Amino acid sequence: MAQEIERKFLVRHEGWRENVSRLSHIVQAYLGAAPGLSIRLRIRDSQTAFLTVKSAEKGLSRSEFEYPIPVSDAEAMIALSGGPRLQKTRHDVVLGDLKWEVDVFEGVNAGLVLAEVELPSETHAVSLPDWIGEEVTGDPRFYNEHLAQKPADT
Repeated sequence: MAQEIERKFLVRHEGWRENVSRLSHIVQAYLGAAPGLSIRLRIRDSQTAFLTVKSAEKGLSRSEFEYPIPVSDAEAMIALSGGPRLQKTRHDVVLGDLKWEVDVFEGVNAGLVLAEVELPSETHAVSLPDWIGEEVTGDPRFYNEHLAQKPADT
């Protein structure tokens, strides 16, 4: 079973931009609803697509299962879902031994900027850069699935 361990933060300013190593445009949508479960389709740069199933436990760790699928299949499933889509540009920022993902949201969530850092363990020490603001790990208002349905107040 795959495990994702991450912390999520609001971003205070654009100091992170000087360390961007990669960026990509992401479109994602969510399929169905089940308590404690998130089923996501994600298309990155119109080139790759993934179907992801995540658990919704509280805390830093979640079960995560991710499978590559053809982009055409992802586009068709997103169209069939008819639900809201989330669009963002993801910026990879490597600092020390950790990779931060800074998401700049578009569309109805324009103005929202979130940073996530994946950790090798829940006890791994994290040095927070000065551009990191309030921690929102575990706050459902900042889960991507929630943002796709109800935009954030930015």
